[in-house]
Amino acid sequence: MSTGVLEDARRERWREKCGPGISMRKELAEAMETRPQEGRKGPPPRDVPPVVGLLLSMALMNALLYLCLDRLFISPRRSTEDPTRCPHGHFRMGPMSNCSPWLSCEQLRTEVRQMKRVGEGAVKRVFLSEWKERKVALSRLTRLEVRDDFLHGLRMLKSLQSEHVVTLLGYCEDDNSILTEYHPLGSLSSLEATLNLSKYRSTNTWQHRLQLALGYVAIIDFLHRSPLGTLVMCDSSDLPKTLSQYLLTANFSIVLNDLDALPLVNRSTGALVKCGHRELRGDFVAPEQLWPYGEDVPFHDDLMPAYDEKIDIWKIPDVSSFLLGHVEGSDMVRFHLFDIHKACKSQTPAERPTAQDVLDTYQKVLNLLRDTATSQTREML
Repeated sequence: MSTGVLEDARRERWREKCGPGISMRKELAEAMETRPQEGRKGPPPRDVPPVVGLLLSMALMNALLYLCLDRLFISPRRSTEDPTRCPHGHFRMGPMSNCSPWLSCEQLRTEVRQMKRVGEGAVKRVFLSEWKERKVALSRLTRLEVRDDFLHGLRMLKSLQSEHVVTLLGYCEDDNSILTEYHPLGSLSSLEATLNLSKYRSTNTWQHRLQLALGYVAIIDFLHRSPLGTLVMCDSSDLPKTLSQYLLTANFSIVLNDLDALPLVNRSTGALVKCGHRELRGDFVAPEQLWPYGEDVPFHDDLMPAYDEKIDIWKIPDVSSFLLGHVEGSDMVRFHLFDIHKACKSQTPAERPTAQDVLDTYQKVLNLLRDTATSQTREML
């Protein structure tokens, strides 16, 4: 094809793409004329200084050029997916450079070596195990009567894989077994013992503890706005039970480990939840979780009113207080969180803040106190 033909084609494409822009330029130029519109009174026209007119013309040409280039070239969309995470159905842990598919029943049976039991709950037993010279956690069903809870936890684990949830490595429904990443620091229940170890004492500061509390609230916020809908953390009838549901990672972050009791709140259908079928007592649970008919009326599950995700908000101050501990500076953090924690303890569920509100406040307090500490350090120097 000759150079002349190529040039003609290029000009034609420019006309097609930028024709609207050229027309717009004419319309804008006409609109910029200083004559008053017909039928309207106005001040006498003013002469536009040449420099101002030149600047306006250059700005207009730049805008039109940008419009033409935008029509000629389509900018690539930014991906909203986290490039460091594996696609659904795959995992990566530790030093692994590539993602691997979830392990199958056959692989769990032949490649995973069960070692010793490290935990047991009402639904499953957990065994420290080994897979390709890596330590992993193998969970097995305790008894068939709770298999529905076990399978519910598996479904949640598969659907909610994220930075907030323990990494799933594989599962076998036929054998009632689930394989997940192993975290040697254990659950949040052992936080104080861990921080008292000599190798971790440098992390036993209000900054690290507030970061843990922020991570905990981030998990609650994730559950309340999960891909599946609004999920409620029901395995939280007291503080020790609640802490046992979360694991402390090697880099001192928190992941949710137990997902057996995550019922769904559906406001569009009016579906609320009830955490279990027995009477709950104590100050840790939200007021709406307590039997409302007094001691004279025996508890009956059918008469117990249901509730929503705001029961999780009620418990945030108690869990956070445990995570903050009693190190230097922790009382200062509590002072700054007083108002949001007071709102969390509102007797009326609707008056409590959302998890996102609490998370935002925690982040603001962390930023504020860090900036203050930095300024004080500079003044001392």
